[in-house]
Amino acid sequence: MAKTLGPIRRKFAPWDDPEARPLIEFKNVIKRFGDFTAVADVSLGIYEREFFALLGPSGCGKTTLMRMLAGFEHPSDGDITLAGQSLKGMQPYERPVNMMFQSYALFPHMSVEKNIAFGLVMDKMPKGEIETRVQEMLKLVKLEKFAKRKPHQLSGGQRQRVALARSLAKRPKVLLLDEPLGALDKKLREETQFELMDLQQNLGMTFLIVTHDQEEAMTVADRIAVMDHGKLVQVAPPSDIYEQPNSRYVADFIGDINIVEGRVASIEGNAVRMEASSPRVAIVLEDEAKPEVGATVWAAVRPEKVRVSLDAPVDPSVNALSGEVWDIGYIGDTSVYHVRLDGGGTFRATVANVSRTVERPITWDDRVWLTWSKTAGVVLKA
Repeated sequence: MAKTLGPIRRKFAPWDDPEARPLIEFKNVIKRFGDFTAVADVSLGIYEREFFALLGPSGCGKTTLMRMLAGFEHPSDGDITLAGQSLKGMQPYERPVNMMFQSYALFPHMSVEKNIAFGLVMDKMPKGEIETRVQEMLKLVKLEKFAKRKPHQLSGGQRQRVALARSLAKRPKVLLLDEPLGALDKKLREETQFELMDLQQNLGMTFLIVTHDQEEAMTVADRIAVMDHGKLVQVAPPSDIYEQPNSRYVADFIGDINIVEGRVASIEGNAVRMEASSPRVAIVLEDEAKPEVGATVWAAVRPEKVRVSLDAPVDPSVNALSGEVWDIGYIGDTSVYHVRLDGGGTFRATVANVSRTVERPITWDDRVWLTWSKTAGVVLKA
C-alpha cells in the first residue's frame, strides 16, 4: 500500500515539480453527443496520491470527463492514459479504477459485508482473502458492528460508508467519487468531508471527486478544476482559486464576491488605479496583473475582507465607499450586510459575530462606510 501523506499534505504539490509525471492524463479529449460537445479539447494531469476535484454547474462536462476515465463513455477525439498506458479499448472492469456513485447503488438484499465483498467475489478472490479484506474495510469505515445489517437498516451516512468500502475493497489505483455526499444532510456532509480526507491520506490513494458544491471541493481537494461548457476555466489549489481567480466566472462561482467594473487610470508598480463606473469612485488594488492603461477591468473583493463602519475612514490609503444599510442576513457565525451605495449599485460585507448578543451597533437604514485595503481584492481582465 502506498505511504500515507499524513502531515506532509500541505507540502504536497507535484504539479509544481517539472520532473513529476501525472498518474492520469487527459490529452486533448473531446466528447460529442451528436451535435452537442460535452467536453471540448480538455488536457489535464492528475498526480498520484492527489485528491482532485472537478467542479462546475450541471451540464459543464465534469461527470462526462469522469465517466470517460471509468470507461462508461469513450472520447470522440484525444486520449486518456493511466500510469502511462492508454485506456483506449479497455473495458471498465479492466481498468484499475473504481467508481462510487451518487446513489450508492447498494444491493438491498445483501448484508453490509456481502455488499463490500461483491466485487472481490466477482474477481474470484480466494474465500479466506475475501473475509480478511472485508474485515479490513469494515474497520476502515468503522462499521464492524453493522456487518450483518441490510442497507435499509442503515442511516444515510452509514450507507455512504458501505458504498465507499465496497469501492475501496478492490484496492484500485484511482477512486472516482460522483457527487458522493449529495444525499447527506449538511452537518453529516461536513463531517464526512473530513473523514474522506483522512481516509485518502491514510490509504495514499488518488481520489477524483465530481461535485457542484464549491465548499465541498474547497474542503477536500488538493487542486480544483473549475469547468464551464465543457472547458477547463482554471486549475489550481483551493486557496488560489478563491484568492486569485483568473476570471469573473471563477470569482463569481466560488463563494460570494463584489465585482465592480471600471477603466484603468494608471499603474504604479503593482498598484492598479481604476475609475469605477458604478459607483463613480477610484479603486486601487495591488495585483500582479498588468492591464493596459485605458483597458476595461473588474475589481473583485470578497465580502469578508470589507469593513463596515459608521465613521468615515481616516486612512487615505484604503478604498472607501459610502451608502445605506439596506438588508442584513444573520447566519449565526456571521452577518451579511447589503449596502446600497451612494454612487449606485450594492456592495456586500460579511462581519463575524464575535459575541452572543444580537444587538447591532450597525443596523438597517444606517449610513455607513465600507473600506478595504489595496491587497484585499484582485483585478480581473475578463
